[in-house]
Amino acid sequence: MPGAGLDAQECEEEAVGVIMCASVKYSIRGPALIPRMKTKHRAYYITLFSIVLLGLIATGMFQFWPHSIESSGDWSVEKRSVRDVPVVRLPADSPVPERGDLSCRMHTCFDVYRCGFNPRNKIKVYIYPLKKYVGEAGVPVSSTISREYNELLTAISDSDYYTDDITRACLFVPSIDLLNQNSLRVRETAQALAQLSRWDRGTNHLLFNMLPGGPPDYNTALDVPRDRALLAGGGFSTWTYRQGYDVSIPVYSPLSAEVDLPEKGPGPRRYFLLSSQVALHPEYREDLAALQARHGEAVLVLDKCSNLSEGVPAARRRCHKQQAFDYPQVLQEATFCMVLRGARLGQAVLSDVLRAGCVPVIIADSYVLPFSEVLDWKRASVVVPEEKMLDVYSILQSIPRRQIEEMQRQARWFWEAYFQSIEAIALATLQIISDRVYPYAAISYEDWNDPPAVKWGSVSNPLFLPLIPPQSQGFTAIVLTYDRVESLFRVITEVSKVPSLSKLLVVWNNQNKNPPEDSLWPKIRVPLKVVRTAENKLSNRFFPYDEIETEAVLAIDDDIIMLTSDELQFGYEVWREFPDRLVGYPGRLHLWDHEMNKWKYESEWTNEVSMVLTGAAFYHKDMSAMSVHHRYVSVAICSPWEEDKKRWHTVTQREGYFNYLYTYKMPGDIKNWVDAHMNCEDIAMNFLVANVTGKAVIKVTPRKKFKCPECTAIDGLSLDQTHMVERSECINKFASVFGTMPLKVVEHRADPVLYKDDFPEKLKSFPNIGSL
Repeated sequence: MPGAGLDAQECEEEAVGVIMCASVKYSIRGPALIPRMKTKHRAYYITLFSIVLLGLIATGMFQFWPHSIESSGDWSVEKRSVRDVPVVRLPADSPVPERGDLSCRMHTCFDVYRCGFNPRNKIKVYIYPLKKYVGEAGVPVSSTISREYNELLTAISDSDYYTDDITRACLFVPSIDLLNQNSLRVRETAQALAQLSRWDRGTNHLLFNMLPGGPPDYNTALDVPRDRALLAGGGFSTWTYRQGYDVSIPVYSPLSAEVDLPEKGPGPRRYFLLSSQVALHPEYREDLAALQARHGEAVLVLDKCSNLSEGVPAARRRCHKQQAFDYPQVLQEATFCMVLRGARLGQAVLSDVLRAGCVPVIIADSYVLPFSEVLDWKRASVVVPEEKMLDVYSILQSIPRRQIEEMQRQARWFWEAYFQSIEAIALATLQIISDRVYPYAAISYEDWNDPPAVKWGSVSNPLFLPLIPPQSQGFTAIVLTYDRVESLFRVITEVSKVPSLSKLLVVWNNQNKNPPEDSLWPKIRVPLKVVRTAENKLSNRFFPYDEIETEAVLAIDDDIIMLTSDELQFGYEVWREFPDRLVGYPGRLHLWDHEMNKWKYESEWTNEVSMVLTGAAFYHKDMSAMSVHHRYVSVAICSPWEEDKKRWHTVTQREGYFNYLYTYKMPGDIKNWVDAHMNCEDIAMNFLVANVTGKAVIKVTPRKKFKCPECTAIDGLSLDQTHMVERSECINKFASVFGTMPLKVVEHRADPVLYKDDFPEKLKSFPNIGSL
């Protein structure tokens, strides 16, 4: 058809263009339904499609084919002979790291940015390649790598923590064996550490040591200069342990792998108290002899054997006079086993005692128990000051039989979970450090301390699952007062503004003066009840009054007039999230005074807090008896067994557990001491709650000043000069009676989310929060 299309030549020339020629549009069969691409572009798109398809296939195979994210080339000494490893010669003038920064904490000496985001919430650990370090004269820095250290490095390399990519590592572990300082040349070992490629003053480096120090001093931490490196050490003292930075680990007992010791059930055993250690200080030997003479066959004191037949290892036998006993089997014949300080604080006998299911009695002042950052040792051991060694028998006799049986089970489980192998020790250490780096994914107290039978076979802490519904919502405010009527009325007026207040209870502690007439009291929207006491005692504030119908209780003094309703309401909201804690406003701290060798009460403003004063604090009224089963109150607080079941049922449902414990079950003479000295009832409650729950207090809002502006020195107990001295005495006395220091130090407080934000005040939930 003329003019209908291009001729053949024109079509051929047009083929290089974007538009197809007419012959494509109109073939002999009619118009084409789909335009055809030119050969050049068709090849391009086919190639692109093939690449995308192959990429999808490869991705699927990578995702679903069995593989490991890490390289299969794991670390193992066994794969490489020590003779074949590279030799590194250290010149005499090689740099030596600093001695060690005792001020190091995770936020000052650890670089968390190296850890980065990890979907598994686990740190990655890199092990340096094995090298042989020698001095200038060719003398090796240390002996051949020990079997224990080989097992430790192998355990790490086989774990989920390991990476062979040094650029991905959060933590670095040298292949230099530091477990036993006696086998090291201290200066040359430090020079070898400084040669590590990522040393950087020891930042993010972890060193393992079980036998620190050497004669004659036997320091409680590794003497090798290590600068900022973390130390997992056996035998730390409170002088050398950097809390929250170092990790206290057990001294491994080789007998754990050599001796088959079947588990023995809990209950009374042949000997009530046993000592099995050799090479003890003569003074300890004298005290042990006195204990045995006083209590006869109930106490067995063993020592090394002098006449052993050939072929019998001395470590496997203990003797009393001419009678020989197999060790560690003899430990299973005792209910309590003593663990005394030797040349070093950390002793391998602790591991043997735990394995035998014998409750360890720790008599080693300032000793930081293994994994004490996460393990609740008062559930499995008894700690006795060295000065009370002669009283240890009577102290142990005061522990109820049922609690002893629970401690025996817990001791055995601690060994099974954390002591029985080098692998268990290594992985527990890494877990603790990983929990610090990823606190939001940290293992809970229950997971660390509850045996599997407890976790799966019983009810957990029921504070969030109450056994009975509360009779009233909100909280009850209990105001303890004596004669400050004007200040009291101001407190009542301010507290009554809190939306969640359910009832206000005034404890009138003045027997010589009647309370004001009814017409004079402030008119408030909630019930106001005045209770007159028979005696002027500070402990009256914690009496389990029938008028308390709410789960939450606010204890507040009659001179705390500076707290706003917003601060009080916010404190109550925080308590609702943490009902098993003491949640309060005035924060205080306990410190160990190394010069005086005792505890000290600190009221100065610091970055740490271990107590909140109950002059303004929330606590739970109805904690169930189940919590006592999991977190023992102490050696001196007896849980109510058969003879108290009826009374206990009434208490847990009506009066309130903490109030009941304080009033009727406070250990020793603490309650009487508080009433006689008119001081420290708040410290006693802090001890009690921390000992029951195993948890730290929570300070809320930034306010630090709580002095009553109108009060004189005569009015305020806390303004007396002797008051602070007595507070320190209280802490030492309570720690002695409880047999442990239950208070836990924390470095945080709770503030409203928008407290410091540049945000309109009217849009904030708690706008009236005081700065000091």
